Amino acid sequence: LIANKLDNVHRRGDIAPWLQTMQDKHAFAEFVPMSAKNAKDIERLLDICAKYLPEQAWWYAADELTDRSERFMAAEMVREKLFRLTGDELPYTSTVIIDKFDEEPPQKKGQKRLLRIAATIVVERDGHKAMVIGDKGERIKRIGMETRVELEKLLDCKVFIEMWVKVRSGWADDEARVRSFGYE
Repeated sequence: LIANKLDNVHRRGDIAPWLQTMQDKHAFAEFVPMSAKNAKDIERLLDICAKYLPEQAWWYAADELTDRSERFMAAEMVREKLFRLTGDELPYTSTVIIDKFDEEPPQKKGQKRLLRIAATIVVERDGHKAMVIGDKGERIKRIGMETRVELEKLLDCKVFIEMWVKVRSGWADDEARVRSFGYE
């Protein structure tokens, strides 16, 4: 049982009745009163937890960054750039759909593979579409450029990305459409 925010308790005896109530409800292996603001308390918590964790082989290789696909990572990077570059202007009901994710092998020895990605940014209103596109297309161009640069670095390949913005009013409230976009 971890009792955090001990720094807010003026007299430690004040929490004893609560700890006893918790002990009566469940036989905890350990009681850890602590403050997450205190580095020593965090270290003590980690030491306590370590003895209860089973030792086993690593689930993933040391060079694996994620268990998600490159396609998923591309969508997430577009989404991250979208929200970072639009700030609070754009509602979080916007989403990104990867329509095409084609890989071409290197044409010559020493060249990197090429990913051709087509992404659709789905927003709820025409006004949101204008925000994403920006003045003379500058914002969507920047979203694409920053996504391309980051994907090339992460995936060690060349990336060609093209993006469109479509309006789908109420998509987040339509269960079938939410599933068609890959959400559960």
